[in-house]
Amino acid sequence: MLEYADGMTQTPVDVQDALFAKLQEKFNGQQLVELTATLAWENYRARFDHAFSVEAEGFTEGGFCAMPVRAENRT
Repeated sequence: MLEYADGMTQTPVDVQDALFAKLQEKFNGQQLVELTATLAWENYRARFDHAFSVEAEGFTEGGFCAMPVRAENRT
């Protein structure tokens, strides 16, 4: 699912058919629509906020779980 989110965040969007086929094995059509809509909405909000220089207000300062950086071109 993270690979899907990463692909949807790319400009232009880059979701490979093979990845989408894997998601279809785990999620039904309604679930995929909901997942895709949520990812698209969050991308919209992030880009909108960035355009207007909207910054975090510190409500969750330090309240995150850092993910390790993944090597490029890894499958």
